[in-house]
Amino acid sequence: MQAAGRAKVPFVVVPSRGLGERALRAAGNWNTTSVLPDSSPVSTAVRSRTLSATRPNAVGRTAVSEMFGADYTVSVEFYDLLQAETDRRSAKRRFAEAAGRARHGILDVGAGTGIVTETLLTASAAPIHAVEPAAPMRAALLSRLAGLGADQRARVTLHPVSIERAGLEEVADLAVASNVIACLDPATRRSTWQAVSRALLPGGLLLFDPPPAELPTGRETVGRLGPVRVGADIYGADITREPDGGIVRMVFTYHVERDGRVLRQQRETFELWPAGASQIGAELEAQGLQVVQAPRADLLAARRPAR
Repeated sequence: MQAAGRAKVPFVVVPSRGLGERALRAAGNWNTTSVLPDSSPVSTAVRSRTLSATRPNAVGRTAVSEMFGADYTVSVEFYDLLQAETDRRSAKRRFAEAAGRARHGILDVGAGTGIVTETLLTASAAPIHAVEPAAPMRAALLSRLAGLGADQRARVTLHPVSIERAGLEEVADLAVASNVIACLDPATRRSTWQAVSRALLPGGLLLFDPPPAELPTGRETVGRLGPVRVGADIYGADITREPDGGIVRMVFTYHVERDGRVLRQQRETFELWPAGASQIGAELEAQGLQVVQAPRADLLAARRPAR
């Protein structure tokens, strides 16, 4: 079972962040730092398949390291380099206004490398509970917090467990889950709604990007991250997805090139669970969260009723 509170991942997971999230959206403009539609970030906040560990595959003269087990073990090296700027812009568009209205606390479910957390800190004076159970992403998050001022760090409490295990009760008037929900299997998703409902104050608001509503019809290319230059090297990633027994399998293939030659390639595979809006709405209502009008078309929203 997937532990809720995964990194961001950038998505609404279908060729969209129609992965709903962290995956991609309707076709739009592409740029040099992210050639995903509408500059939408692609999330690696999806569940790694629990298969064998790293295994090399010969591809010409370049070995491809494939990771199916440890969450973000491969992706964390490339995540901020390839996705931070688009993630930051997306987080500001999606959450900054609501964060500015928060007075008691904000819950960041699946804080990942901390891009959304930092956006929330900037937009609000409220304390923040950042939930991130994946150690590789949490290390990046703490590195990000280390570069902030002491006053901002003092407002962030990091919970190194899933949201279900965090034990948070009525601590926030806003909860956000960016590029996370698509990565949760149905049972974990339902327990996540329950935990979020408990963590919200009466009248508190939940904002999240939805999972894909349906499976792709076959294997398809989702997009590309990069290119980004670091010294003499060019970093990038190719993303594909395909149906796999009722779930969506997302494959991120990262590559580093120098002088036109591939130095290394690494691949990480993740799983996403489709769910339609009516199903999500029923699950939310079952946990005492009322579906409300979202502030943006790429988000869903629910509110804990006021007493």
